[in-house]
Amino acid sequence: MCKINPKVDLAFKKLFGSEENKDLLISFINSVLSEQEQITDITIKNTYNISNYINGKMSILDIKAVDENGKWYDIEIQVAPQTFYDKRALYYWAKVYSDQLQEKGRYGALNKTIGINVLDFHYLEGNEYHNTYKLYNTKTKVEFSDILELHFIELKKFDKNLKDIRTALDRWVAFLNNAYEYSKNKIPKELEEDKNIKKAIEVLDVMYLDEDEKALYEQNLKALIDKQEELDTAREEGIKEGIKEGIKEGSISIARNLINIGLKKEDIIKATGLSKEEIEKIIEEIH
Repeated sequence: MCKINPKVDLAFKKLFGSEENKDLLISFINSVLSEQEQITDITIKNTYNISNYINGKMSILDIKAVDENGKWYDIEIQVAPQTFYDKRALYYWAKVYSDQLQEKGRYGALNKTIGINVLDFHYLEGNEYHNTYKLYNTKTKVEFSDILELHFIELKKFDKNLKDIRTALDRWVAFLNNAYEYSKNKIPKELEEDKNIKKAIEVLDVMYLDEDEKALYEQNLKALIDKQEELDTAREEGIKEGIKEGIKEGSISIARNLINIGLKKEDIIKATGLSKEEIEKIIEEIH
């Protein structure tokens, strides 16, 4: 099975952001785009370089690229849930878009910029795992400009079995979600038919990490595991607290009824489990 998790940002960047794997990036981008927007070549503007990451020049491992028609792309995977990811996605889109002005010096030279956000958590409403956003007139639905296009791919919403896979994006998402089950000698026929998916599995299966890469990979992986543990713990504590609150609210309601029918304070304490002070407070509220 693949020993490297492609959801870890460093591994994702090394897999899709390396010059030798440019064909994988093209295939992934094409799986997201419409049939009319398919690309044949791309230039990666921030190719994978571990020294840049170590020296703090690449704190965010997104992939910036431009295709043969001048369209720009910003691709990022995010595993840890973020409350304001919509703002983050727009910020990084805007950064890639506005940086073109520094290079070309005029508004007319600004080209369409497409943000592709791969999320390993639920964020948007609805059950569709792939959602696209553009600029439209809210009344006429006429497109204002095609300059902005944002894609959100929510991996956890993908619930198709291999036999139900139909599209190239289905195959890429199945790969990202289940890479730990595959190896170069164990590739499902539904994925093996796509030469790029096949290559991605083979590359990931034999991917070598040097000491620096391994340290960063394990650090990122540990951070993701710790974050998930924190979320699970918070969720469990919230459920427990909710149950406690529900029980207490029920006890208070019962106490009110017993007070109204004239039951003695001592008997109400025994019946509800509430303290003497809590019962006296309820009596004051009633009277």
